[in-house]
Formats: sequence, C-alpha cells, structure tokens
Amino acid sequence: MYIPTAFEEHRPGELQRVLREHPLGALVTHGPNGLDANHIPFELDEATGPHGTLRAHVARANPVWREVPADGADVLVIFQASEAYISPNWYPSKPEHHRHVPTWNYQVVHAHGRLRVMDDERFVRGLVARLTREHEQRSLQEKPWKMGDSAPEFIDGLLHAIVGIEIEVTRLVGKSKLGQNREARDRLRAAAGVEALGNAQAAEAMRGAGEV
Repeated sequence: MYIPTAFEEHRPGELQRVLREHPLGALVTHGPNGLDANHIPFELDEATGPHGTLRAHVARANPVWREVPADGADVLVIFQASEAYISPNWYPSKPEHHRHVPTWNYQVVHAHGRLRVMDDERFVRGLVARLTREHEQRSLQEKPWKMGDSAPEFIDGLLHAIVGIEIEVTRLVGKSKLGQNREARDRLRAAAGVEALGNAQAAEAMRGAGEV
C-alpha cells in the first residue's frame, strides 16, 4: 500500500480501533488458483501478542480453508473505516488561488499474519457466541438474541456447516488520509461539508486528523 508520510497511521490504539469498530475484513489469500478474497466479520483478541489475533469462520463449502497448508499460510486482511468524497468547493482557501482539486478521504488498515484452520466445534461455538453477543449489543437490541434462543439441533447443524480460522497478526499497516496535508481551516470546513451529507463518522475522523 502506498503511504505518503503525512498519511501514515502509526498509533497502535488507532490501528486496533479500526479493526474493532469495522470488523468486516477482506481476507486475501493466495491458493492454487491464484489470489482470492473473502469478506468476513472478524473478532480481534488484543490480549494475544503485540498486534493481537484475528478469529473468524467461513462456510465449510468455501474452498478457502481447504487450501491452507497444514503449517498455515501467510495472509492479508484489509479493514476499511470511514471514507468520503471531498469537494474543492468546501475549502475556504479555494477562491484565494484556485489550486484545489477533488479528492477522497479514508482510513484503512492492512493486517498481515499467519492463518491457521480451526476445524473444531468448541472453537467455532465459542467464537459464534462471542461475535453474536458483541454485535447484538452494538445493535442496541432491547432483548439481545443469543444462541440459546434457537433449537439446539438447529444451531448444531449450522455450526457443523462452518469452519473456524485464526490469524496471528504479525504486522499492522495503517493509512489515515483525512486532510492532514491541508490547512486546518480547509480540513475543518471539508469535515463540516461531509457531516452535512450525513457522514458523521468521516467528519469526526477528519476533525481529529490534526492529532495524527
């Protein structure tokens, strides 16, 4: 990933925040048929290793897990956070010199690591229970759904149809392109423009870019 110095995201807390708050990652693998990408919600365990461990599950029918060697495989997972189109019309400095063009602001994190297949019912059951609990809470359910709300034989059948994966993260590479290379007045006015379009998350990230 090309990262100009101004946009390099090196804060460990911010890198892991992106993974936590935007858990749908693109798992990029290289198998016998070439490159492949699968979009999967991940769990981040920050307590394991310097960069944490990612855990997820895939359909048993998905060939991706069968293509992993017994000793594991090097993979890349791409996480994308807030993003927004930026119009030059939002910059207060535009009429002063007319030297602005449109751009796109965004945050992404690339997690590099070693993938292992976890074809283990206990592993998968615990993972699904944790993912469900986390995202039911995030969706502000009055009575969060839990696995026990369904018939046991139904859940057992679904669990048998998925396979767990675990990725020991060895490196996190982040890019926060949020207008840090602009004057503060231009960046903040662009943030207001983005927020007016309903993208409060990108606007908040842009406002905080002065601290990056």
